[in-house]
Amino acid sequence: MSGVTEEERRARAALTRVIEPGDETAGRWLREIGPVALLDALTGTAAAPPGSGARKLAGLRLRAAGVDGAADLATVDALGGRFVCPGDEEWPGQLDGLGDGRPIGLWVRGQAHLRLWALRSVAVVGARACTDYGAHVATGLGAGLADLGWTVVSGAAAGIDGAAHRGALAAEGATVGVLACGVDQPYPRAHTQLIARMAEQGLVLAELPPGGHPTRSRFVLRNRVIAALTRGTVVVEAELRSGSLVTARRAMELGRHTMGVPGPVTSGLSEGVHQLLRGGGVVVTDAAEVVELVGDIGELAPERRIPVLARDLLDPVAARVLDALPARGVADARWVAREAGAGGDVTRSKLVELQSLGFVQRRGAGWELTRPVEAPAGSRRGGP
Repeated sequence: MSGVTEEERRARAALTRVIEPGDETAGRWLREIGPVALLDALTGTAAAPPGSGARKLAGLRLRAAGVDGAADLATVDALGGRFVCPGDEEWPGQLDGLGDGRPIGLWVRGQAHLRLWALRSVAVVGARACTDYGAHVATGLGAGLADLGWTVVSGAAAGIDGAAHRGALAAEGATVGVLACGVDQPYPRAHTQLIARMAEQGLVLAELPPGGHPTRSRFVLRNRVIAALTRGTVVVEAELRSGSLVTARRAMELGRHTMGVPGPVTSGLSEGVHQLLRGGGVVVTDAAEVVELVGDIGELAPERRIPVLARDLLDPVAARVLDALPARGVADARWVAREAGAGGDVTRSKLVELQSLGFVQRRGAGWELTRPVEAPAGSRRGGP
């Protein structure tokens, strides 16, 4: 069921061609007088919106001349898509957190239910000119999150975005591409097949109407939708001026979880991530750690166990006796006892015990290690 009338839907569709994404002034007018009255005001058939400036109003009215929301709705319908508005059952309510900057509506391609998919979604974003390391990590995150039942959201851009989408698709999971252009205008062109596959297996959405083209500002504004739509944002590789950091900071402002995957401190592509982590972001290294942070109670990452070595299981006295033996050469039992700070009988007993475990062996009247042991810096390198 939808609480949106067809007249309101047509008006909102037309307004996406007139008003730039994220325009909070126009968003306030929309909230105060509604989409039909606002469209009438911008097409000159009604009074100007309250508090509108002459220059801004003139620019919007120039854009509004000849707009046809019904034609755009027919275009997206022919693509197998739809236009989702606030008030629709499919509208993700978390986008309302953007206030007057929330989208007028979303043009959507794909069969999945947008609101339901967004309930368990994570954004994975990062550098376009990523390294092999970054692409590997992003692909693994995309696949891992999909395997754990989470939707992977990103911007369909080159680099980290594309790697995250491909990882989710390879795992036959859910992924959503948020475009900075119309849903019928795949960008970048190199991702035409990827975006088409997302429209078949997942979802592709945009604020701009069919035919809308990307600009630098629209990429930046697109990021607020990615941040608001998801439970958290993971940044994989980002320079200090990266747009993905805009997404992460907006997520932080909205109270969403903000995460980063650390990289080499010598890499400029990791500088932005490290700055994000210093500013309150959380370190994550795999999908399980992401889900532990953004998921429900009980969705915990597996405990990372430190490998246990055979010598870790020795009792304290046996460990001291073993440490007392020189890294090279043979030592007699009395010398070992003195170095270990243990009695002679106890030391001989522990040496026999260590022999049975394969740590030491007899050599004439003395004892030696059965294999070379890396000695700590500054330790003895020879026998008595």
